[in-house]
Amino acid sequence: MTTILGLLPVTLGSLDLLATDGAGVDWVITDVKGWDSPGVRAELAPRQADHGAWASPVYLDARPITLTGSIVAPTREAMDAAIEQLIVAVSLTDTTLTIGESTPKQATVRRSGQLLIERQGPYSATYSALVTAADPRRYSTVLQSQSTGLPSVTGGLTLPITLPITISTTSTGGGFTLSNAGTIATRPTFTLRGPAASPVITATRPDGTIYQLAYSQTLGAGDTLVIDTAAHSVILNGSVSRRPFLSAQPSWPEILPGSSLAVRWTASAYDPAALLTGTCRSAWM
Repeated sequence: MTTILGLLPVTLGSLDLLATDGAGVDWVITDVKGWDSPGVRAELAPRQADHGAWASPVYLDARPITLTGSIVAPTREAMDAAIEQLIVAVSLTDTTLTIGESTPKQATVRRSGQLLIERQGPYSATYSALVTAADPRRYSTVLQSQSTGLPSVTGGLTLPITLPITISTTSTGGGFTLSNAGTIATRPTFTLRGPAASPVITATRPDGTIYQLAYSQTLGAGDTLVIDTAAHSVILNGSVSRRPFLSAQPSWPEILPGSSLAVRWTASAYDPAALLTGTCRSAWM
């Protein structure tokens, strides 16, 4: 595909909305409304016998986004096919919307209103599509991924000994760091691969705040446990919920904007095949 210069690249799923595709169809995105900011949820309770009000915490609302553009095709058949592509792309299920800013960002959206398509003739049409991101954050298109095995210790003391002695040990593995270059907190996903008995993940912020995720069960060889701290879900082998067996103290960890999270893990017994992987995306308001 050939990108049209001077406009912001936009893709919806696999459909490039600013390009000339292989069938010779010109796609031009002319406006994206709602990408700058979603609404907010907040409450103000009037102060009794005083000026002003008591303010509640402020939360971002879902992010409705309106995509407006045009399609120009070389033939009627290509025009019809392009319209069908657009109808499929504005999906009823989760679809990735990507905006090619200087730092490309993405959101997961679904169709939330009528798709309006107006033909201008046999070879051109304009459209307006309303989609909504239930999670209002705009995420980096780059997925951070870090992995580590369980910590292991080498060295130490071997008997018998002759005085004087020097005891030296080396600890390796067991930790990594995830970072957030954005402007709003982001939440990591942790994937544990067994064997691992009663694994515990410890996440520490730069200010010393510690979060702990403790799983009370044993993962067998080949088992995979996915802990999604955004969805508060714990899924074993892709289908079975194990949420009752996970303790999140004092709460689910998140990575503050412009900050990082140091992650370590342990289990009741060492196994070289055990693996922890942490992933996250930087997030913007």
